[in-house]
Amino acid sequence: MKTIGFIGTGFMGSALATAAYNSGMDTRILLANRHKEKAKALKEKIGGEVCDNETIAKEADYIFLGVKPQILPVMYEGIKDILKERKDDYIIVSMVAGKDIAVLKKMFFDHPVIRIMPNMPVSVGSGLSLYTFSDDVKKEDRDFFLKLMETSGTLLESDEHLMPAVGSVTGCGPAFAAMFIEALADGAVQCGVGRKDAYVYAAEMMKGTAELYLKTKQHPGAIKDSVCSPAGLTIEGVRTLEKLGFRSALIEALIATFEKRV
Repeated sequence: MKTIGFIGTGFMGSALATAAYNSGMDTRILLANRHKEKAKALKEKIGGEVCDNETIAKEADYIFLGVKPQILPVMYEGIKDILKERKDDYIIVSMVAGKDIAVLKKMFFDHPVIRIMPNMPVSVGSGLSLYTFSDDVKKEDRDFFLKLMETSGTLLESDEHLMPAVGSVTGCGPAFAAMFIEALADGAVQCGVGRKDAYVYAAEMMKGTAELYLKTKQHPGAIKDSVCSPAGLTIEGVRTLEKLGFRSALIEALIATFEKRV
């Protein structure tokens, strides 16, 4: 049995701990958080054991770091001596923003590192998580990790140097997508549709269009063209979006998030 420890049970930490529980694998799950009531609330949902960071540092085979970058140094100071004294193997799984594998390996005494970048929909099992392994993560440990996390959604391996750019799409994109759903629903409300129905119609449309692309791999432009009849309604809407800078606004938003990351 593997022991899986989660240091930080906020939104993302809780989502990944839930995925670990839902994997059905024979694991012992440890939950630690600065605010113990958060860990206790998660325990009520998925089971596991509420403990402290030190217990995870002593006992976990996989140590998930779900803390904010500014909290990492303080958290690290509290467990570094324990980790340094460990004679057995352990793996660091980090979702700490901006901390690359080289930095993490230096901090954690050159132990294997899995860097993961999940997005918000992991909380409902429909997420997209980027991951990359340090070279010393063994195949059996890679396979175990992927099986452990498979119920969180899609897992895609990424070159680490591309993570800031890809992460802007996968991590920030849900906010942009939610704004699109909200704006489209606002337009529908203006045209007489009820608010609750408008949100459902917009969200289901986005979900279906995404599935259409993922299943057919049709170019997005071709999907757009197939909906646009000559002198029809859709091309009129496309013309208006182009006039108002729809695509340019999205491109600039993505570049802005990328530049802030780096």
